[in-house]
Amino acid sequence: MSKDISMPMGIVIERHKSASPWQDWRFQPVAVIPGAPDVEGWTEMVRGEGWVRYHAATLPVWLYRTQTPAYLHNLSMEQPVVYIVLRRDPDAPEEFAFQPLLVTVSPYEAEEYLISGDEIVEPVAMPEMVMGWMQDFIDGNHVEQPFVKRQRDKHKEKRPDSPLPLDAYGKPIREGGRHG
Repeated sequence: MSKDISMPMGIVIERHKSASPWQDWRFQPVAVIPGAPDVEGWTEMVRGEGWVRYHAATLPVWLYRTQTPAYLHNLSMEQPVVYIVLRRDPDAPEEFAFQPLLVTVSPYEAEEYLISGDEIVEPVAMPEMVMGWMQDFIDGNHVEQPFVKRQRDKHKEKRPDSPLPLDAYGKPIREGGRHG
């Protein structure tokens, strides 16, 4: 078995002028750049009417041997995706308020960040190169775990010292009168 591996992934974020009276900008992860170099701050890539795309950061995407079922789940989807997690940085200027926190290919890990509601979690299309890299890792590390049905406990064996017969839950059955 090989070790856990990583690949640098450039995060491309599109910033739109917001129509909301409560916020000036809307941030949307739109792409990843496999093997991207590190960048200092947000580097403008392209600009349009009311929007700008930035290479916001380069973060490692890790593949862990224990998470291969999650990667298989992702690759089995019609369009495999890379998940980008953004978190608000209270010290950053408003036009760069959200900073890339994590890039992952595990839908289960992405779901954990969605639960809190504090982060922006967005899927972007997975490049073919990343799909091949993941498949090679899965081929070398995935071990199918057989399903093992859990057996019920033998309730009568739990309390063999009881002089009364036991019900299905292991509680004594009293003859006559109220049960309580």
